[in-house]
Amino acid sequence: MTHRSRRLGLGGLAATLLLSLGLAALPQSAAAAETYAAYLMAHFTGESASGEQIYFSASTDGLHWTDLNYSQPVLRSTVGELGVRDPSIVRSPAGDRFFLLATDLRIASGKGWDAAQHAGSTSLVVWESTDLVTWSAPRMVDVAGGIAGAGCAWAPEAIWDPAAGNYLVYWATISPRNGVDKARIWYSRTTDFRTFTAAQPYIDRPGTQGIIDTQIIEIPGSVGGYRYIRASGDGQISIEGSNQLLSGWTRLGDISHLGMTGAQVEGPILHQYNGRNEWGLWVDQYATGRGYLPLTSTNLASTSTYRVRAASEYALGASHKRHGSIIGITQAQYDRLRAKWGAGSARRVQSFNFTDRYVRHANFDARIDPNVNPLADSQWRLVPGLANSASGYVSFESVNFPGHYLRHSNYDFALARGDGSAQFAADATFRQVAGLADASAVSFQSYNNTSRYIRHYNYLLRLDPISTATERADATFRLITS
Repeated sequence: MTHRSRRLGLGGLAATLLLSLGLAALPQSAAAAETYAAYLMAHFTGESASGEQIYFSASTDGLHWTDLNYSQPVLRSTVGELGVRDPSIVRSPAGDRFFLLATDLRIASGKGWDAAQHAGSTSLVVWESTDLVTWSAPRMVDVAGGIAGAGCAWAPEAIWDPAAGNYLVYWATISPRNGVDKARIWYSRTTDFRTFTAAQPYIDRPGTQGIIDTQIIEIPGSVGGYRYIRASGDGQISIEGSNQLLSGWTRLGDISHLGMTGAQVEGPILHQYNGRNEWGLWVDQYATGRGYLPLTSTNLASTSTYRVRAASEYALGASHKRHGSIIGITQAQYDRLRAKWGAGSARRVQSFNFTDRYVRHANFDARIDPNVNPLADSQWRLVPGLANSASGYVSFESVNFPGHYLRHSNYDFALARGDGSAQFAADATFRQVAGLADASAVSFQSYNNTSRYIRHYNYLLRLDPISTATERADATFRLITS
């Protein structure tokens, strides 16, 4: 989340309870023997119109980051509150599947923080993928609905528990308990991120002190005698260590000696740097609005070793990076992500005869407009045609609504989410030809209605047959790199 009561944590029940609830435990499998060569960060950017969605950034050194998808969302929530925050990427123990968990919340809708905390969604939003590039549709899982008086379910995280053979999922919920209404960390267990055990209390600080934004990392071989390290927001960014997930936690310190308490920072990210005994603790500087700041350490169990990286030592890219997560990725995964989201430049489609106007989407309608705001509404990724990937055939994928394409229906155009059907693919595929009004420009012939071309009429996009000089000009465009 972002606002003082955001990231939360869950935990788990015993394996016997799983069996009694009918949840089959996953076989305990060793993590895939992969060499990580780069990093992926999932994050959101803030309370702007598109800020509460899923953004990706990639890095080869874990300190210098490149925004993917031209600093626009990679995934958008189409469920619940239609916005998500605090994303966390979870890798399966076999390394063959990824789950992305996020808070179901959109402050930009105007609901306000009080309603978000005390009358908000009790569900998490989940995506899954086998390659980090192609993701399922989002789904909601109501993990906190059974908590009496639950007002939210924030900042979800999960970690594989080899002893139990399932994932320990944890998050923060604000609710009254033992006479105190505050944020506590709750937990549940799952094997598939579809069916969850009943929520149980996990972390509850004394008195009225709430706790949010818990994240746990497993340390290969242990550090300072601890197998697990966790960071939480509880007035401080508190660091704890344990050799088991549900109990035995010892407070190791905080980062107040570095001038950072819960009044300045939140949303801690813990991760290991690839191939070496060094770890990162990233904290979101929400109070000043500056986004993430990296701290590093060779011993997470000793907070005195934490070092704040100088501004000259890291670069976060163009987008504002708020509460998220970082995982190591292989070179192949990095290359696929860059190929999908980072290759080339976004394009704008400029009208030939109204040169101040560009093809854009507005409320999912397609038209040409001047002074497009936000600019991303007029930015497109020209991808190989969905129905014909041969040279010369293209489809127009929206940059800020990934997975959505310009598609004609009854000769009208709209921005529509791809449904995988042959009909959709044909309706969203066009042959790029020399401009009908000027051969140095371009026109786009329909793939499945070859006598018709994309053109504008009264500034709306249409699919029409072309015969007159005016129609030829209306059907001619220039591709501008943006």
